[in-house]
Order: sequence, then structure tokens, then C-alpha cells
Amino acid sequence: MLDLKGWLARVWTSSMVRNTGWMTFGQRGNFFLQAGYFLLLARLLRATEYGIFAGAFALVNAVTPYSSLGSPMLFMRYVSVDRDLAQPYWRFILAATVAASIVIAAILAVIGGKVLDQGSIGLIVVLVAANCCMSQVVKSASVVFQTFEQLKITAWLRATSDLLHLLAIAGLMICLYRASAFQCSLGIIASSTVGAVVSIILIRNPIRGTCVSAKLLRLRFWEGIGLSVAGSTQAIYNDVDKIMLGHYGMNAANGIYTMAYKVVDFATTPVSAIDAALLPRFFALNRRGLAPVRRMTSRIIPIATMADLAAVGFTLLASPILLRMAGHGFANAMLAIRWLCWLPALRGIHQLAACALTATGRQNYRTVAQLVVAALNFALNFMWIPTHGWLGAARASLISDGALGLLNLSLVFLIFSCANHSFGTNPYKEQAK
Repeated sequence: MLDLKGWLARVWTSSMVRNTGWMTFGQRGNFFLQAGYFLLLARLLRATEYGIFAGAFALVNAVTPYSSLGSPMLFMRYVSVDRDLAQPYWRFILAATVAASIVIAAILAVIGGKVLDQGSIGLIVVLVAANCCMSQVVKSASVVFQTFEQLKITAWLRATSDLLHLLAIAGLMICLYRASAFQCSLGIIASSTVGAVVSIILIRNPIRGTCVSAKLLRLRFWEGIGLSVAGSTQAIYNDVDKIMLGHYGMNAANGIYTMAYKVVDFATTPVSAIDAALLPRFFALNRRGLAPVRRMTSRIIPIATMADLAAVGFTLLASPILLRMAGHGFANAMLAIRWLCWLPALRGIHQLAACALTATGRQNYRTVAQLVVAALNFALNFMWIPTHGWLGAARASLISDGALGLLNLSLVFLIFSCANHSFGTNPYKEQAK
């Protein structure tokens, strides 16, 4: 007779299953916490102040990948091979994050008034301290525990960070009912600081000591910068429209557009989850050559297409409910959502193709395609936002995501069709030889 209880116990003791379960729990929990935080923030600020906050947040978010100088990924890369390197690389993370955040705050304090307006400088500096320093410490700590395969702590750290933000905004709503963008930023930095302190305390158990190695900073600086550049391309591409709307003083329009964009981002979550699950499978298949990757891509396209269309339908159906929860000031966002609702489908296309490029060793082609489309996105926003406002930004987003999908698909098709030529050789297999 099958010992069901014993079998379940053995399955749960499997580290892979247990870690997967914790990460799934963390991702689902974060989704609802972020949705609650986003809706409370919208009700607290209303459209105009939300637009001011969105412009400053987008400007800071565009440079946030540089705040840690790629040190979390360096930690994962080197410490996963040699655990004795954990202490110096954790020190590297803290030193790089603090130093880079100070530099970023100084630069944005100078140019922030020109990009947005002089009244936004204080808001920008506070958001730099919150996002580039404190929140990055929390994210870096979660990467540390992920490297140690302690994914239970990783999931709780990420959920705790979002929960603290939600509680801070809820506290402001209870105390003030209506708040300014700057007041919200103070609540965010307070909650981020608490999260950073908790993370450092937890890290002191597996890693002790905080002395900084200047040699390690010099040795890994440019490698970390390279990782930051790769991570910043998407942030710039997603946020340049909100920065420009803030630059031209269209704060109410920016609030409406950002609300619509957030709704679309939530609808894109299942599409992104499919791509995240596919990437490890693509890496495994690529060891046997391009043919298995090509077959898997062909099989997954119908599934991805259905998920993309479902995301479009969810966006249109759920939007009225979400906008009603956000408040009356965002009623006009429904028109923006009708324009942007196709973004999940377009993102599903270019992310699936991008996974194939990365797994087959063509990350450089993927990066070049993103840079080309980022330049296109900037040019279109520069032309259309002054005359068409958020509608110009929406059109630029649709065209840019569509162009990235065509570029990535063309590169994948070229790789698969030229597999027997130099362009189609497998870099990973060549390195293995």
C-alpha cells in the first residue's frame, strides 16, 4: 500500500520543491501587496499629485539599476562557486550601493529641476535614498539568501518590503486622508529604511563583518557596470514616457497614463511568468543544440498566444473595477487602457523571442535590439508628447513594443535558419569544447 503521508513528506523535504513553493508563495503575495499599495497610493494622491510622483519615480527608477553597480549578480556569480567569498562580496554590495546612491542623488539634484521642475528636487532626492539605497539593500539581501538556497527567507524579505510600503501608505491615508507626493515619499523612505535594517540584521547570521575591500571594488567595478547597463535598458525604455510627461508639466495626464500603465503591468504578470519559467528550460535544451530549442519554441507559441490574448481580455474586464477602487480622478484612464491593452500581447512576443536569444548565447543581439527600440521610443515620445500628451506616449509604447517583437523574432528566425553557418553556431557548446 502506498504510504501517502510518507511520500508527501519526502516530496516536501526535496529542496527544489520546497524552494519553488516558497518563491511561488512570495510572488503571489507580492502581486497582491503591490496592487494594494498602488491603489492606496492613487486614492491618497489623486491624479495630479500622482502624476508628479510618477514623473519623479520614473526618473529615479531609470537609474536605479546603477545604484548597486551590479554587485548582487556578482555575489551570486562568484559566491555560488565559493562560499568563502560571501563576506567580502556582501561588503562590496553595501559599499557600492551607498557610494553609487550618493553620486546618483547629487547628479539628479542638479539635473532633476531641468528634467522635471525645481519643486521636484526634494522629492527626487528622497526617492533616490529610498529606491536606490534602502530598497536595493533589501533586494541585495534577498539575492544573498537566494544564493545560499534559503528561498524561504528570500520570499519573506521581498514580501515584507512590499508590506512595509503598503502599511506606510495606509498610515498616511488614515492620518492625512489627502497627501502630497513629497509626503508619500517620506512614508516610503521610512518603510524602506526599516526593511533595510531588518535585512542587514538577518544577513549578520550567515555573514559577519562589514569592512570594505578597496581591492575588490577596483577589481569588479567595470564588470558590475556592465551588468548595470544590461539591467537599465528596460527601465529606461519603460519610464522615458512618464519622465517626458512630467517634463512638459502634464502632471494630471501623467497620473492618468501611469494608472493605465500600472493596470497593464499587472495584466502582464502571467505572460512574464511563462517567460521566466521557459528560460531555464531553454538553457537546458540548448546544451543539445539549437534544434531542441527550435522545437520547444514552436510548441510554446500557441500556449503563449492564448496567454497573451487572455491578458488582453483581463485588462479590459478588470480595468473598470480597478479604476473605481482608485478613485474618481482616474475615470479617464479607461481610454488610455483601451490603447495600452495590447501591450501584454506584444510583450509576450518579444519576451519569448528574447528568452530564445539569451538561452542560445545571443544576449548581445538582444541588448542591441533593446537599445535600438529604446532610441525609437525616445524619438517617438519626443515628437508626439508635446502635441498629443498621453495619447502620443501610448502610441509610442505600442509601436516600440511591436518593433521589439519584430526585431527579436527576426533574430531568432535568422539564428534557427542559419544554424549550420557561423552566425548560427552555439556559443555555449563552443565554450564547452
